[in-house]
Amino acid sequence: MSAASAEASAIATAELSGRRVHVKVPATSANLGPGFDTLGLALAQYDELDVEVGGDGLRIEVHGVGAGEVPLDESHLVVRAIAHTLAHYGRDLPPLKLVARNAIPHGRGLGSSGAAIVAGVMAARGLLAPEVEISPDELLELATELEGHPDNVAPALFGGLTIAWVTPEGPRHKKLMVHRGVSPLVLVPEHEMSTALARSLQPQSVPHEDAVFNVSRSALLVAALIQSPELLLAATEDKLHQRYRAEAMPETDRLIRVLRDAGHAAVVSGAGPSILVLASDPSERADAVRLVEESAETAWQALPLAVDFLGATVTRVDEA
Repeated sequence: MSAASAEASAIATAELSGRRVHVKVPATSANLGPGFDTLGLALAQYDELDVEVGGDGLRIEVHGVGAGEVPLDESHLVVRAIAHTLAHYGRDLPPLKLVARNAIPHGRGLGSSGAAIVAGVMAARGLLAPEVEISPDELLELATELEGHPDNVAPALFGGLTIAWVTPEGPRHKKLMVHRGVSPLVLVPEHEMSTALARSLQPQSVPHEDAVFNVSRSALLVAALIQSPELLLAATEDKLHQRYRAEAMPETDRLIRVLRDAGHAAVVSGAGPSILVLASDPSERADAVRLVEESAETAWQALPLAVDFLGATVTRVDEA
């Protein structure tokens, strides 16, 4: 960077001093069975973030999930996402105070890393406004650059059911509203699962008939989620990824089989090890909880969650 560019960046960054924003980001479940790396659903469990520009250096507080575990320096994923977004618009990372209140479980297949990235991108969006207006496509591109794929960050950003795909011009998404009869249930175990490990178990190629099978089920799943919840069990069948990952999370695999044999549309949530049950009514959800309580060999937390239709939000609190 030239001296003139560095000076311009420093001036632009100084303009952010004193600004404060509040960010709220939903959990997500990706894949939803057959929609590998494409379909995602926003769920009403939230990480919240307060960011203030000013003071001396970088100060981070983490409450709730991740407290005492995540880094408290510039390697913190939220800070990295803020810095990445500011840099894209010609700003340096200013002195910040960041307070995170996390409720999304880490390493459980509920999009915690995507939520952290979206929180940072949205925080930067709020800090830069109104001088810089970041479009939805730009938000998705910035978040995807850090996450590597858009299936979790798209529903975290926009809410609802999202279909995400990548074009030569960047990632794109389509948001759909979920049928009011769909009642999600997330079953969360005590142990974590590495997304990198889960992805390493995927084969580089699959049989042609398996690919065709998943194309049909993915199309059916969109119809089931937005119009015909009674088709959810058939629509959540998968042959592309879950069976290959089963050896790394045997109890997840066993419980999914138990649930599906009883008629519940159960799938691995994201990379696992959590289980997502897409029930067609609240009573079915309660039945699934009872079945897991009777069948599980280890402790599982049941989270009956609504679909989040709003997605991530950011509010300038210094102007309130």
